[in-house]
Amino acid sequence: MAAFPHSPNSTFRRLRGQHSPAEFAALVRRAAKEIGETVSCDARYIGRVESGEIRCPNYAYERVFLHMYPGRTLADLGFSPRESVRGRSAHRGPHPVPIPPPPPPSPSPSSAKESDVLRRAFMAGGSATVAAATLGITLLGDSRRPPARAGESEAAAVEDAVRRIRLLDDRHGADALYRKASEPLRTAYALLDAGATRQSTEDRLHAGAGELAVSVGWLAHDSGRFDDARSHYAEALATARVARDAGLEAHAFSNMSFLARDTGRAREAVRAAQAGRRAASGLGSPRLLSLLALREAGGWAGLDDRRACEESLARAHREFSRGPAEADPEWMSFFGEAELESLEARCWSALGEHARAARHARRAADLQDPHFARNVALYTAELTGDLARADAPDEAAWAGGRVLDLLAEVQSTRVRSMLARTATALVPHQRSPRVGAFLARHASA
Repeated sequence: MAAFPHSPNSTFRRLRGQHSPAEFAALVRRAAKEIGETVSCDARYIGRVESGEIRCPNYAYERVFLHMYPGRTLADLGFSPRESVRGRSAHRGPHPVPIPPPPPPSPSPSSAKESDVLRRAFMAGGSATVAAATLGITLLGDSRRPPARAGESEAAAVEDAVRRIRLLDDRHGADALYRKASEPLRTAYALLDAGATRQSTEDRLHAGAGELAVSVGWLAHDSGRFDDARSHYAEALATARVARDAGLEAHAFSNMSFLARDTGRAREAVRAAQAGRRAASGLGSPRLLSLLALREAGGWAGLDDRRACEESLARAHREFSRGPAEADPEWMSFFGEAELESLEARCWSALGEHARAARHARRAADLQDPHFARNVALYTAELTGDLARADAPDEAAWAGGRVLDLLAEVQSTRVRSMLARTATALVPHQRSPRVGAFLARHASA
């Protein structure tokens, strides 16, 4: 028996009416597009909502559902209050109340208690700071004793951890999250090693642990811990290969390509992106193929191969224009037109066409949903650098000021490093009042 038996969401099921789950998922994606949101809703997600497995949607889905049914609340749609799902730390205020550590499991813990420990550990925190500071517990209790065999509730907790980490990263950046996010990752792999009660649960644990490894790898990547990121991505790739999970394999290769580009290994970036494309070829997701083409383009730009870069960019735009699909993976919620513009900007910048890069970076910053605060900061920092290299110092200083405003809520070593390089490039123009003001503000920050 599951530790947390789900009560079906019959209200949401009635809202679906005569539509099939797949048809209703398409309506959700269409509604998301209307408000500039990106969700990878499919029939499986609708099924999880209706079964009660998803008791409260994440913030992206919340906005979409409330857009679809104006005037209603989440409770009207059959969902539980967020605080009842995520614990007391979901209440936001100037002084968040830390969650006290749960008691260690007894010598013969019930699956319900183990699952409660996992869920509280994974889901604690209403902000990046709280999430990083209040998870001071040992997730497995006595680390000398292996965990019990995992059930559906443990698999769901791992999946929830992935979503929670991505949500916090979107809003706050990676720096405050990385250390604590590594702890749920160790737990996920310990559960995987202990085995599951059934094969379907083990498949979910493989997928969840692999996606968690990619997410933690990205937090390391974004906070400048490149060796750690490489290790986590390799762990995710190994998990994908063991489980024969092509989607996870494509995701791992995508991030490995990105990391290789960022660390100056351009040929490796190309090869990883091409390997990702082979893995993704049968998945039916044009958007995933578009992202992998952009990763490949970045590698070709790093090799100064303009023709190959332009061919990859053309393929990326062609795949992107085919629109979203039911097979689009959930982790690609960040990938919309803004991200496409940003990645193309990086290609032109690497090829030395800084004015052209600045045009794309400006579009990326303008198109990005403010909900993704880290990406807004990133795209604007990219724009700042491109403008500085395009000999537009006053505009660069203005954009740099916007980044400094965003850094009050975003903690990203990647963004700060980009801004520092731009500040150095602007020093020769410090007699300009706007540039001087930016440099002074940057120095004090």
